[in-house]
Amino acid sequence: MKYLNHIVEAIGNTPLVKLNHVTDGIKGTILVKVEYMNPGHSMKDRIGWKMVVDAEKEGKIKPGGTIIEGTSGNTGMGLALAAKAKGYHCVFTVSDKQSQEKIDALKALGAEVIVCPTNVAPEDPRSYYSVAKKLNEETENSFYPNQYDNAANAGAHYETTGPEIWRDTEGKITHYAAGVGTGGSMCGTSKYLKEQNPDIVTVGIDSYGSVFKKYKETGEFDVKEIYPYLTEGIGEDILPANVDFSLIDHFVKVTDKDGAIMTRRLAREEGLFIGWSCGSAVHGALEYARENMEESDVMVIILPDHGTRYLAKIYNDNWMRDHGFIEERDFATARDIIKRRNGKSELISVKGEDKIGEVVRLLSEKGIDQVPVLHADEFSGSISVSKILNKIMDEPGLGEKAVATIMDPPMPFVGMDNTLDVLSSILNKDTRAVLVRDEKQSIHIITQHDVLSALAS
Repeated sequence: MKYLNHIVEAIGNTPLVKLNHVTDGIKGTILVKVEYMNPGHSMKDRIGWKMVVDAEKEGKIKPGGTIIEGTSGNTGMGLALAAKAKGYHCVFTVSDKQSQEKIDALKALGAEVIVCPTNVAPEDPRSYYSVAKKLNEETENSFYPNQYDNAANAGAHYETTGPEIWRDTEGKITHYAAGVGTGGSMCGTSKYLKEQNPDIVTVGIDSYGSVFKKYKETGEFDVKEIYPYLTEGIGEDILPANVDFSLIDHFVKVTDKDGAIMTRRLAREEGLFIGWSCGSAVHGALEYARENMEESDVMVIILPDHGTRYLAKIYNDNWMRDHGFIEERDFATARDIIKRRNGKSELISVKGEDKIGEVVRLLSEKGIDQVPVLHADEFSGSISVSKILNKIMDEPGLGEKAVATIMDPPMPFVGMDNTLDVLSSILNKDTRAVLVRDEKQSIHIITQHDVLSALAS
């Protein structure tokens, strides 16, 4: 009889499938590695199993233990499958931008799931990174895999994904592309493939709002690159140990919208019912291929997961419409707001040492109610009419004081292609405006009034 002793034995050996319809105008052969064929419906099954097995070998977890991890959902599924095979309990922390389908799937396998806020710094005690670490410290006989820095993450792909691609392309692969999040699938696979043929070109797919592309190109970790985005599973506001930039030749950034649209195209035109980051990976890889591949070239793109985890998002017309991803209005992003100003978008700012009285006169003269505050060419804060009014009632001599003495935190930066729903979710009673940096490095301000006008148009 032929059977598996446990479902985890079905992990790996996923197929390569040729793309036939979304590749118009592109030379060469484009293949995708369909990782949703793993039993947990994602490539993270590979790393979940290896991280647990390696932890046992190293004595990091003992029988009856608990696995605690911060996850975007797919790694949690891989760890949950491994836990079922090994007899462990699981606790997962996830960010609140993860789809409900992912959360429900983890619970279905018996895991405890804790939802944490997305728009906080990684070191913030509320972030899903910090909560997972704290739970690990407080829970006896627990194991914190930490997929971001655990060498078993990249190791799983070095041992399995890379060899499978090399074998199935008979060594003819010339380009490898994958979304970069924790870095395991990109770098573990890339390391193996480059050992077989150093001329293989590797392309990492990044998201607007993530630090990877600029860091690769300049060596600078630029916090100005960080802002909220919706795509799950790619991009980071940290530099995981598994991201080895020497193994990634090029980065291509992809917007939320472009990734979402390509995801739906792959389902409709290629029969591939895949997740959001898969569409991002294909969109970015094809963008690179269109300018850089020849007829004899073969590119392999990783498709990380399955579409069932995005039924309420990418595959829901109302959700897509609400986020401006289905074109029913021509005014859907920060870029559109800036464009509508017809070049009349000079940013007005003040310095921290400026006197409050001078700022009041400036605000009155320009007919605006808030401005960013600069210190040594850096955005150090913000000041508004309402803040000045609240203070001046108690301090009649306030006008002679420096702006820095009463300013609010700086306005956050967002991407040019962030949609109106993202902007409106950021703008609230504490954050009344955001800043946008365009391709020419010019800075623009978008206020609550701008977004309201756009939504009403």
